[in-house]
Amino acid sequence: MARRALILVEGHRGNGPLYVQAARRLGLYPITLAADPTQYGYLAAEGVEAIRADTDDPDALIRECSRLCASYDIAGITGFAGRDESVYVSASKLCRHFDLPGPTPASIEGCYDKFAQRQLLARAGVPTPAYHVATTATGVENAAAELGLPVILKPVVGSGSSGVRLCRDVEELVEHVNYLLSGKHTWRSSPRILIEEFAQGPHYSADTMGKEVIAIGTADFGRPPHFVPRESIFPAPLADSQYERIVDVSLSCLRALGLGWGPANIELRWTLRGPVVIEVNPRLPGCSTPRLIQLAYGVDLITEHIKLATGGGSDLRRRHSHTAAARFLVPDRDGILDWIDGHGRAAAEPGVAEVELYVESKTPIVRKGDYLDAIGHVIASSPNRVRTEAILQRAVDLIDWSIMPFPT
Repeated sequence: MARRALILVEGHRGNGPLYVQAARRLGLYPITLAADPTQYGYLAAEGVEAIRADTDDPDALIRECSRLCASYDIAGITGFAGRDESVYVSASKLCRHFDLPGPTPASIEGCYDKFAQRQLLARAGVPTPAYHVATTATGVENAAAELGLPVILKPVVGSGSSGVRLCRDVEELVEHVNYLLSGKHTWRSSPRILIEEFAQGPHYSADTMGKEVIAIGTADFGRPPHFVPRESIFPAPLADSQYERIVDVSLSCLRALGLGWGPANIELRWTLRGPVVIEVNPRLPGCSTPRLIQLAYGVDLITEHIKLATGGGSDLRRRHSHTAAARFLVPDRDGILDWIDGHGRAAAEPGVAEVELYVESKTPIVRKGDYLDAIGHVIASSPNRVRTEAILQRAVDLIDWSIMPFPT
């Protein structure tokens, strides 16, 4: 009998290893298709079969999966967003081609293009920031003048806050437009810039599976003008009325975008007019969120997603109610990481669930103002928020590093 395989399109430094491990626990054989498998270090460390493939070419992926069908029983296919949702679009099309469970490709495409997503949400009456789209510097400047500064500029296609910036005055606006349109930013599609009102207020995220909200967390970011995650915590401290409003808005997003199969993540800001939707991602987020939800509630969203993707049912019942938090280690300068120490002591602290470093000594550090600026994280969990935050701070204080200037 052929082995049941789970095909993973591309990888992810955070969720990738968790998908591999969960697949194996479910008796599946994980296979990764990636444009450059060597960029995902966990594939070699975990002994995962990895095949080099053009993941931007749906036909090439179909041919590769058809070839694998000769040796394996392909039980399911899913993927990771990478720098944008295009890979996840391809994975959804593969599911449709091979008659496997998965999201509707049109619903993923509607999220992939943030301008199209904004239009769909607005038509459904979902509260979002005011927005415009432009392809030229003049168009961006005119849109910003109409909306009024400050504004957020972001690529219409992208993920992980790549190319996203708060522009508080005309000087910052011109600087970022020049950066985006000068060729320094890597575009995955024709250059289009979303200009949107800066929705000010606490940041929340709702994680869903199917048509159910599983958890709502909150996050803090580094200093403007960029949005580099610093801390994430589940559950978010919300009054019952706030929780219900976020749930209602989140479910409205799923309906508006035609989602309702598998995982999704809705990012919001609580403004003077209540919850305003910043973005909907038709997948599980990275940044340790699945791990935090598992620690907080005992719900393993990655395992449940794989079960859905391979034709099974999911069990989303909460097993307990704890507080779980992650702190991301973000350097304050560029240069060469000379040394990093204390992570072993931090991991030994009672209540610390995980300490992970993404880099090694002598690694060049070049910050770009997105999620890749982090060089590691610490996760802690306990029965209450105050205790969790104390554990987290104690562990983070044990970790230190030194960054030397680049040679001139």
